[in-house]
Amino acid sequence: MSDVPAPDNTTSRILVVEDDLHLAEGMAENMRAEGYDTDTAYDGRAGLEKAISENYDLLVLDVMLPHMDGFALCRELRAQGKNTPVLFLTARGDPSDRVRGLEAGGDDYLTKPFHLDEFLLRIRAILRRWQWYKSAVEKPAAGAVLRFADNEVNFNTFRAQSWDGAWHDLTEKEAMILKVLAEQPGEVVARDDLLEKVWGYEVFPSTRTVDNFILRLRKLFEREPHEPRHFLTVRGVGYRFAPDGEEQES
Repeated sequence: MSDVPAPDNTTSRILVVEDDLHLAEGMAENMRAEGYDTDTAYDGRAGLEKAISENYDLLVLDVMLPHMDGFALCRELRAQGKNTPVLFLTARGDPSDRVRGLEAGGDDYLTKPFHLDEFLLRIRAILRRWQWYKSAVEKPAAGAVLRFADNEVNFNTFRAQSWDGAWHDLTEKEAMILKVLAEQPGEVVARDDLLEKVWGYEVFPSTRTVDNFILRLRKLFEREPHEPRHFLTVRGVGYRFAPDGEEQES
């Protein structure tokens, strides 16, 4: 059994989708020893079926799976409105694969073989970030709905209506970044702080990831994305959210 402290929430449900039976059962056994309620599936289609029909707090997905690979499984989940966090496992450590996994909607990426302690720490980190998000949404002061400049965002449903009347489905990362910024209106939030809060810093080697997500938020909610008034760049540091609108400093 690992030296990692027991999880705060011992009722968290986790689904492991891994075609190596011994590895899947080994991971499940260790997670149950840590207090997690853990199920297993051994191919992509069976995993997708379980993930859609039941409610899990985390999915552990092998990338190379029979019938449907982990990336496709995750994309299908997101397309069906399931925002359950995902930890990808792979035998390949190629950075491009890591980016593919995270762009498919994953939350973290771990290369095989891995140490048990690191695996359990990654699980704790993902669950902790999602617990933060859920609790932040439930706060009366912040609320589940953000309104600014004729935009409206529902952090519970990940649905948003922009100023032009169009409806959008946000990714979980877009919603999380917006939530972090909205909790600190008018304040500068560093890129590193956004990475740590939303992903865990070790997931990406570059803060350019945050910049790309901010560009996407501008396209959704700014009337003039190239002249932003709400998602403002603070050069060399990070970003500032201005609900009432301000001009970007040059």
